Amino acid sequence: MAAGDDSGRPDLARYYTQKIKWGPCKGDTEAMADATGGAKDVRCGHVSVPLDYADPGAGDVDVAMIRMRSSASGKPRGSLLLNFGGPGGPGVSALAGAQKDFGFLSKDYDVVSFDPRGVGLSEPVSCGDADRSTDPSSGGTGGTGDAAAVLAEMRKVAAECAKKSGPVLPHMGTVNVSRDLDVMRQALGDKKLNYLGFSYGTRLGAVYAAQFPKNVGRMVLDGVDTLTEPVAEQSLVTAEGRQTALDNFLTWCTGNAGCVFGTDSRSARKGIVRLIKDMDQMPLRSMDGAKFTGQDVVGVLGQALYSRQAWPALSQALGALLADGDPRALIRMSGGLAHTAVPAGGLLAGEDVPADNMAAALMGVNCADDPDRPDAAHIEKEVGRLQKQFDDASPVFGKSMLMPVLLCFGRPAGTRYIREDVRDVKTPKLLLVGTRGDPATPYRWTEETARRLGPQAVVLDNKGDGHTGYLGSTCVQDKVNGFLLYGETPKNGESCAADDGGR
Repeated sequence: MAAGDDSGRPDLARYYTQKIKWGPCKGDTEAMADATGGAKDVRCGHVSVPLDYADPGAGDVDVAMIRMRSSASGKPRGSLLLNFGGPGGPGVSALAGAQKDFGFLSKDYDVVSFDPRGVGLSEPVSCGDADRSTDPSSGGTGGTGDAAAVLAEMRKVAAECAKKSGPVLPHMGTVNVSRDLDVMRQALGDKKLNYLGFSYGTRLGAVYAAQFPKNVGRMVLDGVDTLTEPVAEQSLVTAEGRQTALDNFLTWCTGNAGCVFGTDSRSARKGIVRLIKDMDQMPLRSMDGAKFTGQDVVGVLGQALYSRQAWPALSQALGALLADGDPRALIRMSGGLAHTAVPAGGLLAGEDVPADNMAAALMGVNCADDPDRPDAAHIEKEVGRLQKQFDDASPVFGKSMLMPVLLCFGRPAGTRYIREDVRDVKTPKLLLVGTRGDPATPYRWTEETARRLGPQAVVLDNKGDGHTGYLGSTCVQDKVNGFLLYGETPKNGESCAADDGGR
């Protein structure tokens, strides 16, 4: 029978008795492993998990996995599973491209990551062009002047996503991915799950701790997500956080010689808004006809602002765009997604992965995790107010952050389990890392989640900037490595001063 609370449920024995067949990685993942010099130590495989845990006979999902073998001379202490965030961020290509960042942890562990169901190489979901065709702020169909048209368009988007995604879309969500994690733990031969989750990966870790408390080993949650706030509030907080990070970037840029926006930060803020608006109206076009819009610029900004180390490259890329109309440097910086802790360029979409997979998966998971689903009358009444609220929070990021809120309309209400039942876990100590200047997961979420999880949650207060702490702070790295490798638990509330960045 399955581990955890599966007693009396459908028989899951065939999933819990499988073994992973590791072999060479293929395609983009293999190329990235070769480029980072780790191909000999990296192997790929998969586990099968039930599409529907309540009805295992309904079909399986193959979850893609990657393993970086331990460098220990003797037997490693087991596996350390990583989730890089998202939701929608693939872990296979991410670990293939970030082996050096986690090489120290491989002293004692086989370091493992995976593409969650519906993501990357694990039966990826897609909405085609549907999710990009609806602009709630436009003047045409779907504009705020006609709320009924917005709702009609959202229904079309939901239907198109369901059509293109296949059977996995209704079975996404963190509760199911948590159960997949436990299948992976068993298939790896581990009695306990040792885990490092970034950003959204902290929500996944917290849900696992609630579902399988007896199976928790050493668990670190870095860049702690909320367990209680609805999608609308999460998106609004993210818009505000990104705007603050952008303002800080522009202040830094205008204080340095050669900034394309000049020397006045207030003028620079107006300039970036004007740039995005102009490019939305008149996108740049490549030789093959592909468009690069203002919202594409917004997507790159949202990613690059997660790390202060990316600011010089971002300044140069924006300079090339404004001075020469050349977006290539910005395009090269793209490749990540909101709430993903992987550095720019660390994520690859293989030829079998739809271009919109990360966006579609983010929508699928967030809607599945959120039980709030206002009716049409409420949305019609509120859509104009929401648009203004998000624009006030951020004239740059407000529009893109409102879309995930609207895209849940027309989909079934999500689970109440996370909001109501993930609390007071009976596990070993959990290490939660919160960063004071985090633009995506505010420090107060770390404190709130720690209180919900109970006295087992130990908070490490990172005084620095950027999204998550492990890859940006030497102090945080040392504390996390000490906890995962040697069981050294910091004191609750212990802090790390801001420094020049991680190793």
